[in-house]
Amino acid sequence: MAYDTNNIFAKILRGEIPNQTVYEDDHVLAFRDIHPKAKVHVLVIPKGAYESYEDFSAKASDAEIVAFTRAIAKVSKLAGIGVTGYRAIANTGADGMQEVPHFHIHLLGGQRIGGMITLPE
Repeated sequence: MAYDTNNIFAKILRGEIPNQTVYEDDHVLAFRDIHPKAKVHVLVIPKGAYESYEDFSAKASDAEIVAFTRAIAKVSKLAGIGVTGYRAIANTGADGMQEVPHFHIHLLGGQRIGGMITLPE
């Protein structure tokens, strides 16, 4: 499957759609989710065209991977959730309920997030 250059995150990266930037460097953009699922909900995305975690880990440069990993900690501090805690989620594919076909991590915090998901009875 080819990367969809018209997905919403690609448009945000091109400046076609505004965002509330929390952090940005040469390889990463982090911004507030427009439909937050917690008091703090920040999306962290690589600037490269990667569809999923698998795609990113297989094709991204070492510099991109290091920058992305370090950005998670930087963003958690900037968003005020680094000390109290947060959940980092990467939804991948249909079963993972990925809505935007651009690799991203959700950082959720600012409140008790609750337990992990459970199997149906």
